[in-house]
Formats: sequence, C-alpha cells, structure tokens
Amino acid sequence: MARTRVKVKHAVAETVAIAALVALMLAGCSSGSNGGAGSGNGQAGNPRSAVTTTDADWKPVADALGRTGKLGDNNTAYRVALVRNDLQVTTDGVAIKPGLSLGGYAAFVRYGNNETLLMADLVITEAELPIVTDALQSHGIAQTALHKHLLQQTPPVWWTHVHGMGDATRLAEGLKAALDATSIGPAAPPPAQQPPVGIDTAGVEQALGRKGTADGGLFKYSIARKDTIVEDGHVLPAASLNLTTVIDFQPVGGGRAAINGDFVLTGTEIQKVIQAVRAANIQIVELHNHGLTEQPRLFYMHYWAVDDAVTLAKGLRPALDATNLQLA
Repeated sequence: MARTRVKVKHAVAETVAIAALVALMLAGCSSGSNGGAGSGNGQAGNPRSAVTTTDADWKPVADALGRTGKLGDNNTAYRVALVRNDLQVTTDGVAIKPGLSLGGYAAFVRYGNNETLLMADLVITEAELPIVTDALQSHGIAQTALHKHLLQQTPPVWWTHVHGMGDATRLAEGLKAALDATSIGPAAPPPAQQPPVGIDTAGVEQALGRKGTADGGLFKYSIARKDTIVEDGHVLPAASLNLTTVIDFQPVGGGRAAINGDFVLTGTEIQKVIQAVRAANIQIVELHNHGLTEQPRLFYMHYWAVDDAVTLAKGLRPALDATNLQLA
C-alpha cells in the first residue's frame, strides 16, 4: 500500500508539471512581439495610431539618407520620393515615363515611444537586385515582396517592398546602404507649369466618376479604401504607404493612353476585379502582397493596356465598383 501511494504521488506530480509546462508554452505563443513584419500579432485590442510630426523631427532621417522628403497623412508620415529618372524603360513599344511606373518611395511613420515604421518600394534593375537585397538584410530590414509592375520590358526592372521597425535614424542608415547600390538620383523638381495632358480628361473623369490629377503630362488617381488597415498593432496611414488603388494614364497620341497601376484588394474581391478587367481587354501583370500581417489582408493586382483613354476608363469602372473604396 505504501509503494502504491508513492507511485500515485509521483504520477500526480508529473501530471501537474506537464500541465504547467503546456500552459507556459501556450502563454508564450500568444504573447509574441509587436515588432516588424511577420510577427503576426498585435491585431487585437486597441491599435496604436501614428503621432503628428514636423519636418524637424525627421531631420536625422533626411541627413542619414542624404535626401529630403515631405510630410503627409496629416503630418504623421515622412515620405521620400525615389523615382528612377535614370532609366529608359520600354514596354509594349511604349517609352515609359518615370511617373507612370518607375516611382519608388520610402515612408517613415512614428508611433509612441519613438518607435518608427519604415515601408518602402524600391525600383531596381536586375543587376542591382542582389546587392540591394544583401544591404537590406545586413541592416535588419525585411523584404516583404518582389515583383514586376510591367509585362515585357527593356531593361528588366523589379520592385521590392521593404519593412522595418525601430529607431528612425538606424532604419534610414540601412536604407541608405541599399540605395547606394543603385543609380537612383534625387527627385526632379515639379514643373513650374503643368504641361497639357493629351487625352480627354473630362471624359475619363466622367467614366470613372472621380476627379483625377494632372502630373507632368500624366493623369493620375490614388484612391484609398474605406477600411482601416492595421499591421502588428499599428494603424497604417494609407496614402503615404501606397495602400491605395492607383490608376495612371500616359498619353501616347490620338487620344490614346497607356495605363498602368494596381488595385488594392481583399481576398473576396480578387476574382470580381479580374473578371471586370479582362472583360475590358486589360492585361493582368501581377497579383501579389506588399505586407505580411496586415488586417484586412491585402493583395495588389497590377494591370496594363494601351487604347483610347475614355474606353479604358469605362473598362476600369466596374473593377473600381467591385472594391470597397472611399467615395468620390
């Protein structure tokens, strides 16, 4: 009887120990990190909003990059243009203007406790790609997507999305190391007077049901979703981080235009938009993610076509109407 009682006591002790270990493991899995891309938590509870900043707050970033940016999203984000004015890219017989497809950027967003988010979209050549990748990785900056925005193209160009969270100056120094591996020059100043846009812009606006913006001879749209986008417990400012549907028209003569851009979509919207775009004979270039853990989960579908500008706008309208975009 004494030996039996000893065995029972040992069995109970082992059961309690195992239960405690399991509880500890479960608690560890649920706690996680509020840090960078891929931590996959922080969505529950009250997400943190970006804080208001001034140009002076971002001077260390500008100094580290050797480039200046502009405040956006109610002064919560600092965005630096990284346009490939140095490349002469041709696709489908069209010489691509940098403002149509080659406009990279880096955006810095500050949250509480001097915690800064970096998101960027870098336009890089195939020769630059491995060097840029190594520079980013060696500075602890994550890459979350690698893809193309155009179909056949000369020379081959890639777009890589990057993500970092931490000290703003250190993030800028890491990004600078990657930019040093490219030929990305300073942003060109805007023209003193906007050149004419050689398409029927009034017809395009009527077809899309929205006002566009003339920009260096192009006609552009950037349309935010109604959703609040949260990643790892941080509310993301949509405009500065390119969480928008983009439609760009580049006139090619005779009222025709090349269109390029991307739709920002949730999973349930993808097939409807594909069907709408293909019904208008618009080609699909890519379908991919930009982030890793944002909620709602977002996907980006790039497209391309050359045709009468108003005809293209009419073809795009059903695709716009199939997504949860902010009203005009």
